[in-house]
Amino acid sequence: MATRILPAVGDADAVRSVTTLLSQLPDAEPVAPVADSTQLVDTLARLAAESVDELPEVVIVHERIGPVPALELIREVALRFPAVGVILVTSDPGPGLFQAAMDYGARGLVALPLGYEELASRVQAVAQWSAGVRRHLGSGGDVFTGVGGTVVTVSGAKGGVGTTLTAIQLALAAQASGRATALLDMDLQAGDVASFLDVQFRRSVADLAAITDLSPRVLADAVFRHDSGLALLLAPGEGERGEEVTDRAARQIIGALRRRYEVVVVDCGAQLGGAGAAAVEMADTALLVTTPDVVAVRGAKRAVRMWDRLQIRKAEETTVVVNRHTRGTEIQPPLIQRITGTALAATAVPANFKELQSAVDAGRVHELDARSTVKQALWALAGELGLVTAPAEPRKGHGRLRGDRGAASLRRRRDGAG
Repeated sequence: MATRILPAVGDADAVRSVTTLLSQLPDAEPVAPVADSTQLVDTLARLAAESVDELPEVVIVHERIGPVPALELIREVALRFPAVGVILVTSDPGPGLFQAAMDYGARGLVALPLGYEELASRVQAVAQWSAGVRRHLGSGGDVFTGVGGTVVTVSGAKGGVGTTLTAIQLALAAQASGRATALLDMDLQAGDVASFLDVQFRRSVADLAAITDLSPRVLADAVFRHDSGLALLLAPGEGERGEEVTDRAARQIIGALRRRYEVVVVDCGAQLGGAGAAAVEMADTALLVTTPDVVAVRGAKRAVRMWDRLQIRKAEETTVVVNRHTRGTEIQPPLIQRITGTALAATAVPANFKELQSAVDAGRVHELDARSTVKQALWALAGELGLVTAPAEPRKGHGRLRGDRGAASLRRRRDGAG
């Protein structure tokens, strides 16, 4: 992993010299230099307010920094940001200054004019020290200040029943209520969350699939921060890359998200693969969206039976959400509940696509009018599920003791071995 290095250098010539050398260091990620002591402290404070893991591992302080003298600045950084290693760059590397720098909290001293070998070895040593401190402080791995976030999966009885819209609105409702919320698009071959929210992105969930150490920093690099405040982890733009996300990777990614966010909403789409099976199995609440028509209800019944056969989730642990509901339709929610044998959400989402069409076509469903009956119903559903209030006690019997049986069974059936 790259070492982030923040130079604090006031002299223009020294800035060029330092940044040129830093750009040549292996695995270095130089941050834009700051010109004075006030800017350095303000920058570190802003990063620390987000997370300790956002802080650079190494800060390089030039001896002519001001207005606060270099040694005093080093003392302040060491006291306020103990996980940051400071290196003093000086033209007087004698034993007296070296001892003073150590006393003030520096982790190293480099002589001017700068030499590549000396700077590289000192940066590497200080970066290793910083990483060790962060592990000791508990910030070197995934951290969540609570007992773990709530995971809600949203699956479709078939394509086109409103799965993605439901997932997005549930996540928006949770975020709007003040809860840190992540939305994960696990519809790996045909995910549309990015299209619904008009997002252009570079990183996706597939980029995390092969990473075994999902630290907060690695996770943050892949997450897209939406204007609404939602943290988005999106499906790959190239559908074939979805195969890279195994059930094991899905478990690790969802586990990392639930340790970082209070609410994690997962759009699983309508096709069940190993990753989707793992998500449904891990979920605190698994929703199955259907519309009140024969084809969709048959699809819902088929999905529920398959989940049960694969030991992913029992019917009674699944909640069906009826979308596009009208009072005049022949198939009403209680009948759907009897057919599927599942729990039934008390909130049914009304059929009113006219309200949605302009927002969906523009990719701005997060700006859906608050007067929309569809939005009101979906936000009411979020309240029903406890996503906009304090987290409820974790439900039991969600299959976590079943380990990987569901996903493994799915693989066997897919490969023709089951």
